Amino acid sequence: MESDLREIIYLSLGSNLGDREANLEAVFKELPPAIDVIVCSSIYQTEPWGFKDQPDFLNQVVQGETELPPRELLAYLKKIEKKIGRKPSFIYGPRLVDIDILFYGKKVINEVYLTLPHKKIPERAFVLVPLMEIAPELKFPDSDQTISDLVSSIDTSGVILYEGDQE
Repeated sequence: MESDLREIIYLSLGSNLGDREANLEAVFKELPPAIDVIVCSSIYQTEPWGFKDQPDFLNQVVQGETELPPRELLAYLKKIEKKIGRKPSFIYGPRLVDIDILFYGKKVINEVYLTLPHKKIPERAFVLVPLMEIAPELKFPDSDQTISDLVSSIDTSGVILYEGDQE
């Protein structure tokens, strides 16, 4: 039975350990049936954020649709991370895979384990550049600021279109 309670969501994907490209592909295989992918950005190679002494990341943003409520969506994504092989680490440390909820429709949530929209979007070029590729006019709830506006106000030099590992 189809529900009318489907929400548009935006997810950020990242990986900097192992076969980074394969790790991102593994996420796409695990998203259905709870998440239908509508469009995804290109993959970008990005400098580490927060903790610099680690390998570069591959990052990508996905627009999807889901019926899962926000907290259930978060739990679902954490299960995917674990299934792919993510192990506990320190904050901003290296990881096999990382999946963050950026936006969940127009919802605004401020809880200990879930903040929507994701509070660090405006300062993260590795999220903003791929997000601008697929949703340049997307606005934060109760704001006139678009993703394009935010990108124009930060340094994006460390975000490079990924063209595969060069041997």
